[in-house]
Amino acid sequence: AGGHHPVQEGEVFNTRYQALRKLGCGTFATVWLCQDMRRKKDVAVKVLKSREGFADAAQDEVALLRCVSSMKKKDRAGENIVCLLDDFRMIGENGFHILLLRVLGPSLRSLMGNCAAQGLPLPFVKRSLQQVLAGLQFLHKRCRIIHTDIKPENILLYGRDKSLQKLLPDTFDCGQSRDLKLQGPGGDLGNQLEESDLMSIEVKIADLGSACWTYKPFSKEIQTQPYRALEVLLGLDYSTPADIWSTGCLAFEMATGECLFDPQPGKYFSRDDDHVARIIELLGRIPPQVAFSWNKSTNFFSRPGALLRLSRLSPRSLHSILADRHGWTKHDATPFASFLLAALQYAPQRRATAAQCLQHAWLSA
Repeated sequence: AGGHHPVQEGEVFNTRYQALRKLGCGTFATVWLCQDMRRKKDVAVKVLKSREGFADAAQDEVALLRCVSSMKKKDRAGENIVCLLDDFRMIGENGFHILLLRVLGPSLRSLMGNCAAQGLPLPFVKRSLQQVLAGLQFLHKRCRIIHTDIKPENILLYGRDKSLQKLLPDTFDCGQSRDLKLQGPGGDLGNQLEESDLMSIEVKIADLGSACWTYKPFSKEIQTQPYRALEVLLGLDYSTPADIWSTGCLAFEMATGECLFDPQPGKYFSRDDDHVARIIELLGRIPPQVAFSWNKSTNFFSRPGALLRLSRLSPRSLHSILADRHGWTKHDATPFASFLLAALQYAPQRRATAAQCLQHAWLSA
């Protein structure tokens, strides 16, 4: 009771949506590829657990998605957010379940994981970030929503032609991996991919399952660890700037194929300790007014600028990482580092907004 509904292939939801195969399973829900038998189209159905707490969270998610759908009518930027097509309840052997229906697409993670480790082509990175940031601007200003979990898994690819199938032939088969290598026009494709195919693909922000209103945060603990903003790590109040920090981390990963921050726990320190240390190594000393604006700051700091459990830091700069580890020229590295630093400002009020990021010279070049 209260658990996942044991969906069977061929099962029909709401007399309309036939389950084809499972796409994924998480703590709160399973996601199924289904066919809308009325419209003869594939859709994704998210089946929430039936336990009371999950039902409440699902109702919050429905409210957020309905707000997005309503605001889309006033602002075309809403097209950068995955659409809620339908929601309904069903009774299963473990209780009542809420089902959310969405447009289907493979994630950016699928593309990044299947392509060469050097990162995606910069024209595609810029175009995708423009769409993500336009979506965030829509969420933040139109809807007053904080997404709270921007990461490659929650950015879905969307294509109107067959370019998406060419990019990821196993796009609906989770767990399948192909070694796709990017190349320019011409040459034998085989398992290779032309950049022009990428540029026909759009991206959409997905999964508002952990999102919240700007005026009503649901949880202190948000964001997947590598994309977690400093203020969230320190337990401070957060708002829309937390999404911008995550977007900066996303941009670096798309462009280089490497996580900007990949903290690991040690014998004498936690993963959060290591995360804060890596942030300081890259971005410099945290100002005391930020570090000590929390009454539990002594969990991390012994005195201003000094970490409690990690003393040997190895300072590095974005320029040196891009040049030495990824072979970027100064001409390419300097404007990109400028874009990232604007998104990774320590003080949330000084961090660039989505609208300001969209105006940055690197992104619009």
